[in-house]
Amino acid sequence: MKIAIINGPNLNLLGTREVDIYGNESFEQFFQQLKTTFPAVDLEYFQSNIEGEIIDELQRTGFSFDGIILNPGGYTHTSVAIGDAIAAIKTPVLEVHISNIFGREEFRKLSHVSAKAKGVISGLGLKGYELALAWFIDQS
Repeated sequence: MKIAIINGPNLNLLGTREVDIYGNESFEQFFQQLKTTFPAVDLEYFQSNIEGEIIDELQRTGFSFDGIILNPGGYTHTSVAIGDAIAAIKTPVLEVHISNIFGREEFRKLSHVSAKAKGVISGLGLKGYELALAWFIDQS
């Protein structure tokens, strides 16, 4: 099983950015734990602060991977193009958010991604990625 994790803008700052919301662990540290916890899964990780690069990665992985876990960060609320990219690919996408986007500012309650994704996990911290992986494994 091959799963891509794609993170959007500012998620490269996990561990140092707003630790009261996002925690104090870097995603790279967490990714190593995921690989240890799920050794049978071939995991790839990509992060970009650039919308077009995220779309390129969705297109690159969207026809040959078994699943994509996507945290589009702030692009969740602004990028029709990322939503369109998800609709254009065959690989199922789970949208994951570390914070509860529905419990934050009003503008964060709009997602251009959710309607195109298989499901959404929001507000469970980094555990959301783990739950998304477990869902993909259960589906295989």
